[in-house]
Amino acid sequence: MTNIENWTREQWEMSKLDFPESIYYLYTPMCGTCAVASKMMEVIAAMKPNLPIGKADLNYVEDLAVDYEIESVPCLLIQKSGEVVHKIYAFQSIPHLLEKIG
Repeated sequence: MTNIENWTREQWEMSKLDFPESIYYLYTPMCGTCAVASKMMEVIAAMKPNLPIGKADLNYVEDLAVDYEIESVPCLLIQKSGEVVHKIYAFQSIPHLLEKIG
C-alpha cells in the first residue's frame, strides 16, 4: 500500500502552485474517525498514483486550521488550479471521494 507523505504547510502551498491538482489530508492521532479515513486515503493514493497527496497532523499546522477555517477532522482539502474547490469532512466512501477528487 502506498504511504502518503507528511507535508508541512509550505509544501501544501507549493503543491497549489506546482500542480494543477493536489490534496491535503488533515487528521489528529487520537481521532477514531481519522483512523478509518486514513485507510481510505491509502486506497485513494494507490488508485491515483500521479496525484500529489500530502497529510498533516492538524496539531502541528494550527495556523492552517485558522486560515482555512477547518471545523473538524478528518478534513480533506482538494485544490484545482491553486484554489481549494472542496473541503470534505464526511469521508462517506472511496467512490464518493474519487468523485470529488475528479
